[in-house]
Amino acid sequence: MKQKLASKVVLYLDLIRWNRPVGWLLPLWPSLAALWIASAQTNQALPSVHLLVVFTLGTFLMRSAGCCVNDAADKDFDAHVKRTANRAVASGKLLQKEAVTAGAVLAFLAFLLVLTTNKVTVFWSFAALAIAIAYPFAKRCIAMPQAVLGVAFSFGIPMAFAAVQGRVPMLAWWLLIGNLFWVLAYDTEYAMVDRDDDLKIGMKTSAITLGRFDVIGIMLFYVLYLLIWNCLITGRPHQIRLASPMLWYASLSVACAQVAWHYLLIRKREREGCFKAFRVNHWLGFTLFAGVALAL
Repeated sequence: MKQKLASKVVLYLDLIRWNRPVGWLLPLWPSLAALWIASAQTNQALPSVHLLVVFTLGTFLMRSAGCCVNDAADKDFDAHVKRTANRAVASGKLLQKEAVTAGAVLAFLAFLLVLTTNKVTVFWSFAALAIAIAYPFAKRCIAMPQAVLGVAFSFGIPMAFAAVQGRVPMLAWWLLIGNLFWVLAYDTEYAMVDRDDDLKIGMKTSAITLGRFDVIGIMLFYVLYLLIWNCLITGRPHQIRLASPMLWYASLSVACAQVAWHYLLIRKREREGCFKAFRVNHWLGFTLFAGVALAL
């Protein structure tokens, strides 16, 4: 009995990608950066510990819930893709309803965290949930479903502003748009890994849509991401007063160097290189977050 329970726990941990933290670190860094920016605009030195816990734990829970829904929705597709064939649901080790139930429980726990903030954040949390649920199904009908994931993985930004300021200013939406280009970049790298299998099963991805322009497209997405965030953070209209501008520009330089490295990893379109580029992307997000936190 104990052995069976332990095996089940291992399956659920695999379902939520417990041993692959990159999936929740990617949406975490822009959310934390938004918390710092929103707090600075209200003359707070740092975000409250309460909000740091809410957004860090909430990001982990929602990413885990998203994995559950994604695996349940893609059961039949994952079984035909080499990289995903052994996933718990695709291999039949967990039932679809078990994955959906786990996802619902995790999303509910995340919602309980949101309830400790304010009404505006609670309101926007419903939109965040709807987008997260929509993503697995977008891959069936949208040429670049990574754009939907981009909104889902960037929605912590407006929610951070809502939690700190009780409103979502235009700055938050522009930061979301900039971050969306980053998600398009790294998830297209991810899609390049499975492109051959996705073509066989009829899945739609940005890597397939961009075709031979995939590498150029990814590099353009990275440039737009860094350009938009730099303009927003250093531009005067948004009232972001940098205490140490040089620290921001230093982090931006490190980020640009990482983007150049990514080009070297993906230029030959080899699976290993593309997958590595995706896996190390959280360092790019951390670099910009560190720049924001240190410069404000």
